[in-house]
Amino acid sequence: MSKRKQLPVALTIAGSDSGGGAGIQADLKTFAALGVHGASAIACLTAQNPKRVLGIEACSPKMLRQQIEAVFEELNPAAVKTGMLFLAENVSVVAKFFEARTARRRIPLIVDPVLISTSGAKLLEPAAIKILKEKLLPLATLVTPNLSEAKILAGQKISSVGEMREAARKIHSRFGRAVLVKGGHLENAREAVDIFFDGKTELLLSVPFVKGVRTHGTGCTYSAAICAALALGRDLPEAVQIGKKFVTRAILQSYKIGSHFALGHFD
Repeated sequence: MSKRKQLPVALTIAGSDSGGGAGIQADLKTFAALGVHGASAIACLTAQNPKRVLGIEACSPKMLRQQIEAVFEELNPAAVKTGMLFLAENVSVVAKFFEARTARRRIPLIVDPVLISTSGAKLLEPAAIKILKEKLLPLATLVTPNLSEAKILAGQKISSVGEMREAARKIHSRFGRAVLVKGGHLENAREAVDIFFDGKTELLLSVPFVKGVRTHGTGCTYSAAICAALALGRDLPEAVQIGKKFVTRAILQSYKIGSHFALGHFD
């Protein structure tokens, strides 16, 4: 009998997207494409499609914790990412769990601080932002805000690549963690530019925009790809570059669903 292949496990703690383009669904597709086993803890259900969010219903804090505990009990994740958590209580549950884990063994934790959807829907309660800043972000291996989220975390306007660099340094200084500021929605930019900064290494990751495609779920896919790369043993700067290449390829390989586009999560 041939020996069975052993795959590392990556865990996503996030919201479910009924349209299948973002959230848990995008994360699991990304994990599979990059060769890791995907486990999930669902923090909330959303009624959404590529155009808008119609409704959100949170998972109870008790059930969220039980999902996370169930995965760690038997599957031993090699890396974890968080996405949409929505409730202040659920941000607290995640922070308390990983604070306790860190005291024993630190594992890579990617925090995608999902605050506002592209369509403008609020995806995190105002009361949860304080807990996110004080409890969860200091535990992260990497924080991956988009421009709107980076403005909130850095407390400044961002309208240029130079201001993205400033924001990355401020976020690193405030929370003591590596940061990836994603600039895909930077106005008047000719390329999709992201800035990675961990206190020592700065990376400017730039690719030409893919024209004619309006995407949904790029942030989830990007952070999930970084999480998968860390689960596979890559160091953080390399994992970020793998994530950038993966999400760029996913946009290039987008396909049509109805009148919308879906990312191509292909290897």
